[in-house]
Amino acid sequence: MKTLVEEAVAEALRGGDGGRIRLYVAACTERMAPLFVGLRAGTPGREADLDFYVESVRDLWYPDRPLADAAERVRLLERFPELHPTEEGITDVADTYAFFAALCLRYALLAHGSGSADDALPCGHAALTAMGMLDQNVPGASFLGEEQRLQSLLLLGDASGLWDASVAAGRERFRAVSGRLIRQART
Repeated sequence: MKTLVEEAVAEALRGGDGGRIRLYVAACTERMAPLFVGLRAGTPGREADLDFYVESVRDLWYPDRPLADAAERVRLLERFPELHPTEEGITDVADTYAFFAALCLRYALLAHGSGSADDALPCGHAALTAMGMLDQNVPGASFLGEEQRLQSLLLLGDASGLWDASVAAGRERFRAVSGRLIRQART
């Protein structure tokens, strides 16, 4: 699979240990989490899905403890409607970004369980694809460049500010998508 993940990041993941890979997917998923949680909050019947998503993202932040139930979590996540588009495909703005957030979590869970770079790269790719789409739809945005920068923090070997940066980036993404939804509703 051709991936948007920069080659230097991919090489760092391939040459790294399972802890580095788990940290990478935790950060990617943290940045995407507000898109799922924020866009699905208040949806009737989705409370358990939201709790599952939030708990899974939280649990990803323990890179020294591979998730023993990663395969079961993937199986549960694959029941989410976001991962089962209709015949028409995904055309709604909120559905599009919730899909990418769910997809990112799916790959993150796989990578967390396996410690494999081959499972981690699609996680980063999903985040980059979503941010590239967001850049195309928000004038002057640079979400793709920011995602690439944050993914490359892994190369520095110091992850001390990674969680804070990921939370802040996730909030900005949600604001941008919410702004699109508000503008769309006005037209």
